[in-house]
Amino acid sequence: MSPTATHKPAAGHVTFLGAGPGDPGLLTLRAVEALSEADVLVADPRVLDVVRRHARAATEAPEITAIDGALGAASHASKLVMASASNGKRVVRAVAGDPGLDGGAAEEMLACAQAGIPFEVVPGVAAAVGVPAYAGVPIGSDVRFIDAASADTRCWSEAGSSDSTLVVSTTLEGVAGNAAELIAAGRKPDTTLSVTVAGTTTRQRTWTATLSTIAAELKATKALPSAEPGQSAIAVVGERTAAERGQLSWFETKPLFGWRVLVPRTKEQAASLSEQLRSYGAVPHEVPTIAVEPPRTPQQMERAVKGLVTGRYEWIAFTSVNAVKAVREKFEEYGLDARAFAGIKVAAVGEQTAKALVEFGVKPDLVPSGEQSAAGLLEDWPPYDPVFDPIDRVFLPRADIATETLVAGLIELGWEVDDVTAYRTVRASPPPAETREAIKGGGFDAVLFTSSSTVRNLVGIAGKPHNVTVIACIGPATAKTAEEHGLRVDVMAPEPSVHALAEALADFGRARRAAAVEAGDPVTRPSERRPGSRRRARG
Repeated sequence: MSPTATHKPAAGHVTFLGAGPGDPGLLTLRAVEALSEADVLVADPRVLDVVRRHARAATEAPEITAIDGALGAASHASKLVMASASNGKRVVRAVAGDPGLDGGAAEEMLACAQAGIPFEVVPGVAAAVGVPAYAGVPIGSDVRFIDAASADTRCWSEAGSSDSTLVVSTTLEGVAGNAAELIAAGRKPDTTLSVTVAGTTTRQRTWTATLSTIAAELKATKALPSAEPGQSAIAVVGERTAAERGQLSWFETKPLFGWRVLVPRTKEQAASLSEQLRSYGAVPHEVPTIAVEPPRTPQQMERAVKGLVTGRYEWIAFTSVNAVKAVREKFEEYGLDARAFAGIKVAAVGEQTAKALVEFGVKPDLVPSGEQSAAGLLEDWPPYDPVFDPIDRVFLPRADIATETLVAGLIELGWEVDDVTAYRTVRASPPPAETREAIKGGGFDAVLFTSSSTVRNLVGIAGKPHNVTVIACIGPATAKTAEEHGLRVDVMAPEPSVHALAEALADFGRARRAAAVEAGDPVTRPSERRPGSRRRARG
């Protein structure tokens, strides 16, 4: 057997996996491990997006099947799981919440046991536990769990006569009826109740009222007309619900909670920025506006990389992650690694550029102490000194549209510069029609512009963002370009970094939320304003 061959067991194996109530971050480490080893993935549609991202990609992709709730779906799932496992495959059966609380999963486990197919159970966070935690509603230890779909008269009677906190798995349409059942069974009408839909996701919404007023509250807030038919909900009934939720609501009060934020960058560049936006509760939508391609004539780049090895340069300066990537790809093409930088001083502009170098195995000797730009780099760059510098040449790999600021500044400091086009930036293809309509129609709450070219390219390939969309720019030059395209800039990063830009947007969202709360107004997203309403100029 070759060292890379994968051993397949003679008999298959099934992992019954709980995918939790919706937040991908609630998957357990064992769940992620099992998904990475799966040959076949059978999942409930509502958790498919949560689990499929962890399915292995390094080798052969697994077979993926979504099993909906239609009649006969459970039988189909069981047959598919059994057939795949009988053929020696590793099967992951993913369900929402916890598999131990899923009747269909229990039947499939029994079928495996009777057929002699080995299986394991990976518990997940049950919705009845996870959703109240995300809603800021502590349920305590004296708690009763009720599934409204299967609860009978006796169950409601016992719950009504109990003082325990009740956690009811129900639907939004069914909440009012459940509350009436509890009042009829003896619960006080003024007992506090909270109900949460889309729990643990950025669509989460919670209403707080009493058993007697919840129907009126849902009607007044127009909750039911906007809800999906049969939308699942978790209701918590108990005396402590309202008072403690006001202090413990940590999820829905994030500064950008539920905001759809457009991130017009390349996929590679967008990853860390999108992760930061998610930490603020936002839903990032990545739209590449710039595509990176090799230079039309690669000979100049090839000569420069060979010059690195032969000692032609004293310095190499990287002004972008793409420049690092271009040089690294050339190194790999020639069978070189980071050791080729021995004896060469390395400069980098920006935190992400420096990070890309460290991942390559190179620690930068110079990063601007102030502004992360060509001008900031020149502020710290030493003048050429023939006594201390045996070589007077700098290798500058850059984009074809980069400015000449750095080149001119280095020459003024006495250095010779090999200004080499390492990559070309071209306008990306237009996004799907649905995305273009959302951009122009006010479907996004904010858009982050990280350079003048992202402004020009986004407007060019998708159109101008709607006037209700919050416009955030990384710096004055980008803001000027946005204004030239008729956009009103709301947010400016205090320093030219993407992370400072995301933080500035979060500060904007935080202040906006605080102002609404202070005024006694409902907290809404920018896209929820009336169609055609215009933003007032800030004083």
